[in-house]
Amino acid sequence: MTLEPIYPDSSGRFLVTESGQPFFWLADTAWELFHRLNRAEVEYYLETRRQQGFNVIQAAILAELDGLHTPNANGHVSLLGDDPTRPNEPYFRFVDEIIHLAAEKGLYLGLLPTWADKITAQWGLGPEIFNLENVRIYGRFLGQRYRNETNLLWILGGDRPADGYEALWAALAEGIVEGLGRRPLFTYHPRGGNSSSDWLHEAEWLELNMCQSGHSLLDTPNWEMIASDYQRVPVKPVLDAEPNYEDHPINPFTRKWLADFGRFSDYDVRKQAYRAVFAGACGHTYGHHSIWQFWTLQRAPVNFPMPTWDEAILRPGAAQMVHLKNLMLSRPYLSRIPAQEMLPGLPELPPVDNGKHFDPIRAAHPVATRCADGSYGMVYFPLAEQSLRVDLSCLSGRVKAWWFDPRNGKTHDAGEYSNETVTFTSPIAGPDWVLVLDQALKVLSLPGLPLSPGR
Repeated sequence: MTLEPIYPDSSGRFLVTESGQPFFWLADTAWELFHRLNRAEVEYYLETRRQQGFNVIQAAILAELDGLHTPNANGHVSLLGDDPTRPNEPYFRFVDEIIHLAAEKGLYLGLLPTWADKITAQWGLGPEIFNLENVRIYGRFLGQRYRNETNLLWILGGDRPADGYEALWAALAEGIVEGLGRRPLFTYHPRGGNSSSDWLHEAEWLELNMCQSGHSLLDTPNWEMIASDYQRVPVKPVLDAEPNYEDHPINPFTRKWLADFGRFSDYDVRKQAYRAVFAGACGHTYGHHSIWQFWTLQRAPVNFPMPTWDEAILRPGAAQMVHLKNLMLSRPYLSRIPAQEMLPGLPELPPVDNGKHFDPIRAAHPVATRCADGSYGMVYFPLAEQSLRVDLSCLSGRVKAWWFDPRNGKTHDAGEYSNETVTFTSPIAGPDWVLVLDQALKVLSLPGLPLSPGR
């Protein structure tokens, strides 16, 4: 299957295909895909994620977990002598195979040329092998090799700050462009608690900002990170590329991920996804703590994963992400804007306390979005039986209200309303819900979302 290249739309807020069709980035985190899986495992993984509705897979060619010295599943190391100018052909033939297989399944790859510890170790195994000369050569090699592949979205970085290394990342991007003969979509994956915009927002090669809200606290305010980047000039799309991973241990005190405070659930995953997207993100990345490292009982665990990856691939959070994508694309998408003005009287959010893993005000924080022309609005209710005042004055005419269940994509009628402020209370079942508000006469004409109660 030939996939169209992806670019920012004319507004600079969203992503579209080359022919102008809206593209909602729904990614899975598979950092060790090229390094740890064999051909049959890759086939199973990609097909499962395709069926679950994902359209982007984030993976690193030079992987994080001793990606230079531990061979891949076929017994091949990535580089000869740790030299970026001497790529090992058998290793890269397998990378080629995975790229082609993903394309056949309609999947894009968010492709990291290298995990950032090979440029700036700081922590992790590294080693640092790149300089201004060889990083450009390596980039040119990748660009030339994948000149004809249209399902690649290029992610530089890899869980590290970029300050002090801006020139190296720019050289890598320049090498890739030289090899491709065109400019692709570039972004940068930062360390936890940061956004690529913190160091690179004005870099000409950076077209999409990524933030990493991370895995320390429940209800980390990623919606604030998205809103901050949304306001930056020049305008660029933004998304949370590493939120809390499903089943990742929560531990705000020692940061050793001992699971003393439990693990992130599918509910925690949904909260971060809906609140980030409603705050203005152009998509979202899901992650599972066992999947990114493709953990098995035969491998050394990183930060207490559970269960093994072949079980984790069926965890509920992964299956639920497609409902967010479908909901967003069921309405006019490229005219969507944040709409927190629909929620008057919300309590002020307290500052984040890194020693306090749970805060009830953050846990209850709702986020709203709407179409710029007022044809629809949506409010994410994080809690069951949560009462919120919703100002409908920004919507056009009478609206039909629906409760959308983010666990299964089903909808339930919630009545019709005029341009007024209405108190809505989310259903008792839950724990979370989305209130969908449409112009009553148009609701049945919009595709993609089941609109009969219980369908």
